Amino acid sequence: MAFDTFDEGISLGGMRSKTEIRTLICYLFDKINIPMKKDTIINALQQKGLANYFESSSCFDDLIKNKNLEIKDEDNKLYFITDSGKLISRQLDDTLAYTVKEKACECTLSLLEKERIEKENIVTITKNDNGYTVNCSISGGDMDLLTFSVYAPDINQARIIRKNFHKNPLLFYNVMVSMLTRNKEAVKEALTDLNSIL
Repeated sequence: MAFDTFDEGISLGGMRSKTEIRTLICYLFDKINIPMKKDTIINALQQKGLANYFESSSCFDDLIKNKNLEIKDEDNKLYFITDSGKLISRQLDDTLAYTVKEKACECTLSLLEKERIEKENIVTITKNDNGYTVNCSISGGDMDLLTFSVYAPDINQARIIRKNFHKNPLLFYNVMVSMLTRNKEAVKEALTDLNSIL
């Protein structure tokens, strides 16, 4: 297969042909089988060093132009794969290395989970007279399980709080409830879980 892409930022074993990149994008949509954002797919390919950012973006746009992908939700910029896109995925699936497909799929699912957590557990950062207020909300589906505000002296610390909160909001909830109810066993278990991610 001819190489026809820039290889900057591509790891060993990454894709260097536009056909491969387009096939992998179709494969991800076909395999995961839910509408997804362009950024999710491009970031997954870039994070794993599978394809150059600009080439991936260009290939995604080609798939839209050729009606292999279509917009499903204009507001949230969600795309879905069409029948012609599925055909590309299934006919050319064997041209992609198994490790490439596995890495791309794993990273895409991880990014989708991160997006879900951030959507369900909202964090807002508000400037105040002395620094910033970080407002965190842990969702229980149709209701908030816990909301709280934390002071941060600067924007960098506020962003660190937001990032760490989004890593595992449920664990934070379990630690807080265990402490507040003075359930010793639950406290030990929650602290053990917390220690495992530190």
